[in-house]
Amino acid sequence: MEFDFNYLFGIGEDTLTWWQMSLRAIGVFFAALLIVRVGNQRVFGKNTAFDIILGVVFGSILSRAITGNSPFWPTLASALVLVLLHRGLATIAYHISGRFGDFLKGRPVQLVKNGELQHDALQKYSMTENDLMEALRTHSKHPDISTIETAYLERNGEISIIVKEE
Repeated sequence: MEFDFNYLFGIGEDTLTWWQMSLRAIGVFFAALLIVRVGNQRVFGKNTAFDIILGVVFGSILSRAITGNSPFWPTLASALVLVLLHRGLATIAYHISGRFGDFLKGRPVQLVKNGELQHDALQKYSMTENDLMEALRTHSKHPDISTIETAYLERNGEISIIVKEE
């Protein structure tokens, strides 16, 4: 049985056939699904830099298992270690407030305060007034900066807006 598995997945071979690579893709898909379940719901959901980096590196590692550029089992193991690292760091950041969590996940930045643009924040994050107006048109019925109580560039890159009460 082990020989058949190794043969089917091309383990230990220098080149892979189209069907071995296809079987690897199926195997890696289900292995990745299991690995992501070992993580938590936020692994690919929040889209903070912390999560995006995991997604990019995770995909890169797993692609190497499919194409045979790296040994199959060690590659899957490294993908598991990466997800466990992400989960561990997220847990630490949850329990330790302050700079560590901010470093991992980022901080929201106030772009508008009491209807006034915070030009330093806009400049620091390379945002224009037009970027802010687009978000205002998308999220508010009143596309006028003076109607905004506060607006933030959130950790995931979205802009959230709280409109002044009338």
